[in-house]
Amino acid sequence: MSFDALDSRALRHFLAVVRTGSIRAAADYINIAPSAVSRQIADIEHRLGLPIFERTARGVILTEAGQLLSEHAKRMLEDEELLREQLDHLKGVRQGLVRICCGEGFVADMVANGLRTFAQIYPRIRFMIGLAGTDGVLEAVSIGDADIGLVYNPVIDTGIRSIAIARQPLGVVAPPGHPLLEHSSVSLAETLKHSYALLSEGHGVRQLVGRVATDCGLALAPVLETTSIDLLREFVGAGLGITYLPRFSVATELARGAVGIVELTDTLLAEASAHLIIRARRRLPVSVEQLVSHLAAEMVAFRVRHPY
Repeated sequence: MSFDALDSRALRHFLAVVRTGSIRAAADYINIAPSAVSRQIADIEHRLGLPIFERTARGVILTEAGQLLSEHAKRMLEDEELLREQLDHLKGVRQGLVRICCGEGFVADMVANGLRTFAQIYPRIRFMIGLAGTDGVLEAVSIGDADIGLVYNPVIDTGIRSIAIARQPLGVVAPPGHPLLEHSSVSLAETLKHSYALLSEGHGVRQLVGRVATDCGLALAPVLETTSIDLLREFVGAGLGITYLPRFSVATELARGAVGIVELTDTLLAEASAHLIIRARRRLPVSVEQLVSHLAAEMVAFRVRHPY
């Protein structure tokens, strides 16, 4: 078995196939001919003496050997990035790029309480920010598309490490004067009698609400379903009904009295939490490590929650 051909370019092309699920999609993603990617994959398999992909009608799936190579490739490329940053540091270069993937509900908190003050301390560090639901954030961090993830109540994954966790109960968000705001707390079942909007599948909030509704023998029938938390805020602010979000996602609206929030009593919803995540077993570049520490310390989502 020879690793001679497994240089960083070959590994990047291999990970592009893993990420996109097919050789043709990977070729489009990295802007080279599909035949070149196909030859490179064939060469890697020849040198390893094992297939790294199982070919299917819908694309490719990693074999066991492919999974091992995927983890090796991620570590190698991350170590290469770490070395590059350390060498730049020795040269006196104080800059870096940090890629963040987060749920939309974290954005205002992250920018106002995290990035604003961080940028004042480290003005040469740049940011690339992508938005996704819970499943999307987990995937982006696990495959190396993001250095840092901010996610609400994720499913436990051995490939992910939570650097900061804070209990952030799910609440029912309602317009001023709504009858639910007369209560100090309510159950999900009580709220489902009202018109409500929900996040789409793939979001942590939707998964939580769905699990509790199923346990109660109730079917979900939202009048509005969306991938946008901003649209949920507008829905409530317009008096069209209620929705379900953690307090930090509507902090601005609460401060100006545009909405109210009531804690939900169901155990799963009351124990939900916000997570700041990175890929497990990864050695972090200094820029990423500094930002992770800063976000954990400064963001409202990771502070001790005050009672509703």
